[in-house]
Amino acid sequence: MTTGVDPVAAGLVASLARPGGNVTGLTFDVDPEAIAAKRLELLKELAPRASRMAAIWNPTYAPNTPRMKGIEDAARKLGVTLVSILVREPGDFDGAFATIVRERARAFLVLTDPLMFAHFARLADLAAKNRLPGIYALREAVNAGGLISYAANLVDLYRRAALFVDKIIKGAKPADLPIEQPTKFELVINMKTAKALGLTIPQSLLVRADEVIQ
Repeated sequence: MTTGVDPVAAGLVASLARPGGNVTGLTFDVDPEAIAAKRLELLKELAPRASRMAAIWNPTYAPNTPRMKGIEDAARKLGVTLVSILVREPGDFDGAFATIVRERARAFLVLTDPLMFAHFARLADLAAKNRLPGIYALREAVNAGGLISYAANLVDLYRRAALFVDKIIKGAKPADLPIEQPTKFELVINMKTAKALGLTIPQSLLVRADEVIQ
C-alpha cells in the first residue's frame, strides 16, 4: 500500500505493527477522525465569522464515514452548523454548490476520494464562481486552484513505498514489515485563489504554512 486508509478496519491486515498477511506499506491518515476535524478547525480559523459550513463528500467511499464523524464532532465544539452535501458522481457537483449557496454555508470542506481527486479543478472552479473558501485533503487540489489543504504529502508516501519494495525483493516478508503512518502533515495555501476570493489569510495560518503558492 502507498496510501492505505485504516487497513485494520478494512480487514487487510491484523495490525499495523504486525500485518500478518501479504499486505504492508503506508497509510494516508494517522487518525482519520482527528485529521478531518483539524481541517474544519483550520477552515474556521480562515473564516471565523462563518457559522454555517458545508462538507462535500461521497458516502459510497467507506473511509469517509469516520472522517465525517470527526468533522461533525469538531463542528459541535466550534459552534458551527454543518451542512452535509452528498456527491456520488461528477454530475452532482453543480447541484452541490447550488445547495451550499441555498443553505447559506459560507465555507466548505471536501472529503477526498478517487472521484474528488479526479475533479479538483472543477471543484476549484465552482468555488471561485460562488466565491466560497474551501479546504481540501490534498495539496494537488491547491495546485489545481483550490484555496487551502492539510494532509500528508502523497509524493513523499510514494517515495517511501519504494523502500518496502526493495526490502520485499531482497526477501523480507510483508507479514513482518510494520505498516508506516505519515510523520508529517503539510499546510498549503494558494494566495492567488485567496486574492481572487477577496480573502485575507490570517497571519497565524501563513506563518504555519509549509508552502504558500503565489
